[in-house]
Amino acid sequence: MLIMRKKPTLTNITNIATTRFFNIQSMDVEFSNGEKRQYERLKPPGNGAVLVIPMLDDETVLMIYEYSGGTDRYELALTKGKIDDGETPLEAANRELIEEIGYGAKKLTFLKAMSIAPGYQSSVTHIVLAQDLYKDCAEGDEPEPLEVVEHKLSELETLVYDNDLTEARSIAALYMAKEVIRQQHSSA
Repeated sequence: MLIMRKKPTLTNITNIATTRFFNIQSMDVEFSNGEKRQYERLKPPGNGAVLVIPMLDDETVLMIYEYSGGTDRYELALTKGKIDDGETPLEAANRELIEEIGYGAKKLTFLKAMSIAPGYQSSVTHIVLAQDLYKDCAEGDEPEPLEVVEHKLSELETLVYDNDLTEARSIAALYMAKEVIRQQHSSA
């Protein structure tokens, strides 16, 4: 059965709380069948974010340990950061690589835009594969130096169960990178 989706009508969108990173909004939602609900959502300011899979070679991914306030611990993750005004996602990805891990990339491939919790959060993360790395560095906004570690994609099934790697975006991106690299090899 084919269902034609008609987006609901949004009215009375109101900021109910604002921080440096988020606006919490309330909004009235009216669906095409006449049903009405009130929703709340997190609406971060800005242009979205990037999450980068930096490949030292076709098998070795560079990851970082970074303090995460939400979990109050050091998490193993991929390079990530916000997209600055005037930047494309690929430009932001390369800047974040240079600032966080001391490498730039000659080859950047956009893989997918991803949301975290679309039911109540409107942020979008652009997943980027970075290959053909070269050494470069610039000062970033990190409060302390990040620990950069190497992991092998051939050991991905073990890595995703590492207790330090809990971020779903990083886990999904690693699987995506492994598949894209496999496809690159099979078409070569």
